[in-house]
Amino acid sequence: MQINVSGHQMEITDPLRAYVTEKIGRIQKHFDHVTNTNVVLHVEKNRHRAEATLHAKGAALHADAEGGDMYAALDALADKLDRQVLKHKEKTRDHHREEGSIKKQLA
Repeated sequence: MQINVSGHQMEITDPLRAYVTEKIGRIQKHFDHVTNTNVVLHVEKNRHRAEATLHAKGAALHADAEGGDMYAALDALADKLDRQVLKHKEKTRDHHREEGSIKKQLA
């Protein structure tokens, strides 16, 4: 999985980039079909905002989060993306199950 990290009106430091890679990388444990992820970090006065677009097989998932500091925003962002990926995985798995049962019902 490729992770692109960019900053809007801020510089991305190596520890911050490593933290993003660690947090977003844990999504790979739940769903193997993630191709790439774009993460954009914003700082505006006292607001720290992180947003990400995750491209997976069959879907493009987007989430954003705000926090008091950038690490809190990244934690919230990773949790949101994790929930979305699990929901997408469940949908694809249930879709295939239902398809077989409908064919059996029609036969």
